[in-house]
Amino acid sequence: MRIIHRLTSVVFATLVASFGCYAQSPAGNGSGVSAVSSSPEGVRTGVPLSPAMEHRIEVLLRSKAELPPGATISVTTPQPATVPGYETVFVTFTAEGKTSRPISFLIANDGKTLAQFVRYDISADPRTMIPDAGRPFRGGPASAPVVMVNFDDLECPFCARFHDSLFPAITQRYGDKVHIAYVDFPLDQHPWAMHAAVDVNCLAQQSQTGYWNLVDYIHHHHDEIGTASLTDSSDANAKATAGTPPAGTPQHTLERSYAQLDQLTREQGAFQKVDAAALDACVKKQDTSAINAELREGASLNIDSTPTYYINGAKYEGALPLDYIFSQIDAALRAEGVAPPPAGIPAAATPKAPSTSGPVQ
Repeated sequence: MRIIHRLTSVVFATLVASFGCYAQSPAGNGSGVSAVSSSPEGVRTGVPLSPAMEHRIEVLLRSKAELPPGATISVTTPQPATVPGYETVFVTFTAEGKTSRPISFLIANDGKTLAQFVRYDISADPRTMIPDAGRPFRGGPASAPVVMVNFDDLECPFCARFHDSLFPAITQRYGDKVHIAYVDFPLDQHPWAMHAAVDVNCLAQQSQTGYWNLVDYIHHHHDEIGTASLTDSSDANAKATAGTPPAGTPQHTLERSYAQLDQLTREQGAFQKVDAAALDACVKKQDTSAINAELREGASLNIDSTPTYYINGAKYEGALPLDYIFSQIDAALRAEGVAPPPAGIPAAATPKAPSTSGPVQ
């Protein structure tokens, strides 16, 4: 099957380059299509192409595609097309007894033009293109003119800086005009990120406020998670840690990270007066199925790094400058017929260190 894979790849590459970038009809109409001939022969659905027309198509394709020696070309009977004035034909290439998958072309009803078009559906509301149903949110409701969906990793240092600086600024500038939702995307290289995602979602089942307090706290203290600096220095786990780190260097352990995350979750749950038994059972179970479903969703969107976020369906990656993010939100608002806030509204000040003992200010 390697021959067919190579054949199809080469055919697609050469034909897309020819038809999409350079090819024009001899008349120079600039349409991005290639003329088969100036023959007035008509093309109709269900009527086989004449040998002469098939030959013109073969001559054209052989001039555009790098076909293996001895390759043959077959063209189907025209079928209905969604583009007015055209029918659809499918072309297959055969070499050494192997046949490529069909490649679709449009052929004009007047028999003068063969074309390849890429068709994209833009009918969907961009605000709803990236699913966020059921996720904790900040800012405006799901009906807000701008929906921002962030794929987040709680152990990611770039996510932490992005979270600390950007989201307070967005909520201050836009208020309820922007709906901000988080989707979990813990990366494999971050050993406690999955555990943290499970814990915060256990809390989210009973308290959105508690969820955001805990997310704020973990992001703000991500570099301390797993060190004795986040807990009492007499902690038994700290004493049991093997080795002596250089003076002033916090030493992280995975066991301590898990214990601290669970403790922080229970503390925030107590402050929010949630069902402690239900929360404790969820934390102990560490069910990753929901998080894995979100990972699969992210993979289907070709996400491979964090932070990755969508503003009304448009994808952005990395901790981009605040002014640029504002400009993209402003553009999304205008597209929805909503005037952006006046220029000059300042970004939020550096946030206070969040605490799990109460609401984050």
